Amino acid sequence: MSTGSRVKPYLFLAPFLILFVVFTVVPLFQAVPLATHHTFGPDASTYVGFEKFAQAFSDARFWKALRNTLVFTAGSVFIQLPIALGLALMLNRKRVMGRGVFRLLFFSPQLVGLVFVAVLASVMFQKQKGLVNTAIAGGADMLRSIPLINANAWLPTTSELLNTPWLESLAMRTLIISALWMYAGFNMIYFLAALQNVPSELEEAAMIDGAGPVRRFFAVVLPSIRPVAVFVVLLSIIGSIQVFELAYIMLPEGVGMQDSGLTLVTYLFKNGFEIGDLGYATAIGWLIAVILSATAITQRLVNRQEAHA
Repeated sequence: MSTGSRVKPYLFLAPFLILFVVFTVVPLFQAVPLATHHTFGPDASTYVGFEKFAQAFSDARFWKALRNTLVFTAGSVFIQLPIALGLALMLNRKRVMGRGVFRLLFFSPQLVGLVFVAVLASVMFQKQKGLVNTAIAGGADMLRSIPLINANAWLPTTSELLNTPWLESLAMRTLIISALWMYAGFNMIYFLAALQNVPSELEEAAMIDGAGPVRRFFAVVLPSIRPVAVFVVLLSIIGSIQVFELAYIMLPEGVGMQDSGLTLVTYLFKNGFEIGDLGYATAIGWLIAVILSATAITQRLVNRQEAHA
């Protein structure tokens, strides 16, 4: 093999390798000493050892950001993924008319991008004129027009419904709903691809044995799509822990009222680029990396134990 033939593969890899080294490897190595310094802007810093990590553990805002992030992650795993799987099961049935159209509609938020969805959601969840509050207030007025249910006795007033503070004190619920709109269709595609690879003969054998739809799902379908389901769960957890753009664009000051929508990455950003303490921001980044690594390792250990069971 000539020297030119051996060099060509590396020439094709060079653009990626250069970008990877410059924007990933070098910052990663720089982040190690940076987490042990208290910075005063880009040039001035003082060595403080592991004080920044201790600061995080004693920082009430850090713990609130961690709690909010875990709530958002739980919403992604326990609300968003079951809905995505349900949509996939529905659209995998041949008897459903217009399956292709529905698949496109559910996946369409991915086509316009996260920023567009966040801006649109921030408008929809506004007080008074926002689509969500207006629709809820209109539905309440319809219920009040039905005399038999006495809706006035238990429904809030129209003014209260129009002033529901979705983007302020209810920020985390708003983020979960918006993420559901954004990512349910995306995860549905994964589940749909997995469902289409379930062996039809296994389902037919289960039907012959008298298994109903629920029994077939847990005995045949779920074990067959398990590898994809595990991947989607891990992807959702990692993505949820790193949530930033959605909260930063939608919420006032990026955090909502009294930090009700403050997330870990938003707190990192505010410390690093608004306050200017890059050392504390880097320490928070390393703690996020530890959480992500622990999640991935735990998932791998659980999968290994189940595989050997």
